[in-house]
Amino acid sequence: MSTPLTLIGLGPMGQAMVAKYLELGHPVTVWNRTASRADDLVARGAHRAATPRAAVEANRLVVLSLTDYQAMHDVLGDVELAGKTVVNLSSDTPGKTLEAAAWLAERGAELLVGGVMVPAPLVGTDDAYVFYSGPTAVFEEHADVLRVIGRTEYLGEDHSLAQLFYQAQLDYFLTTLAAALHSVALVRSAGVTAARFAPYLKELAGSMWVYLEETITAVDRGEHPGDLANIVMMGATADHVVGASEAAGVDAGLPKAVQDLYRRGIEAGYGRDSWTALYEVIKPAG
Repeated sequence: MSTPLTLIGLGPMGQAMVAKYLELGHPVTVWNRTASRADDLVARGAHRAATPRAAVEANRLVVLSLTDYQAMHDVLGDVELAGKTVVNLSSDTPGKTLEAAAWLAERGAELLVGGVMVPAPLVGTDDAYVFYSGPTAVFEEHADVLRVIGRTEYLGEDHSLAQLFYQAQLDYFLTTLAAALHSVALVRSAGVTAARFAPYLKELAGSMWVYLEETITAVDRGEHPGDLANIVMMGATADHVVGASEAAGVDAGLPKAVQDLYRRGIEAGYGRDSWTALYEVIKPAG
């Protein structure tokens, strides 16, 4: 069954979502500050609203794909929102989502927080999934139409959870990509092409799940046996990576951050424990 909806924000992600909804026969009203971004979608059947007010008035379900949560306030600040469900798929901090939920509730609207975990070209594919959090009844009411974007991963009533999971995933993602670039820069400093180094990097990436499993087990148990590799040993390796980077003239900011983490682990008394004990340094105090 087709469900009408409004989608505000037509960057690459917003455009991909609208295109998928149109493909599956859902009536979509769109609005974007730069109106021309809607041209192709309108040609394919979307309705272009002249203002945010008109866009919100068109449908009960309003999906936002904006830069951040402040953009929601900027766009919807003067719009009547009573009775609307706002699904905000923008990126921000968990705290901002709680503030947004209260702000919308004051205006008689419900918030579902979402985090889309694929790039725009994969929206609506089998690989796509989206974290959601907010009122269970609201999520269940709209779950079918939300599945058009990707698999729904509902995390519970706490509005902050979807954003927390989303940012935690991006934490790993961004850091991993930065580490890959740094390692490539290191070998290229010796005139080695990235293509020559790539097979080894791919092999290492494929084996990372072994270390992730160890991490999960150790953190949840609160036990960090260092019989195979301890923080002192791996901290020395971190020193060597920094040394190699500096000698090659490669920016050492990233490995220095890792080096500092190991040093603080040793200072905190975890030197003979597994590297997973660095969690005790990273986690919130108290």
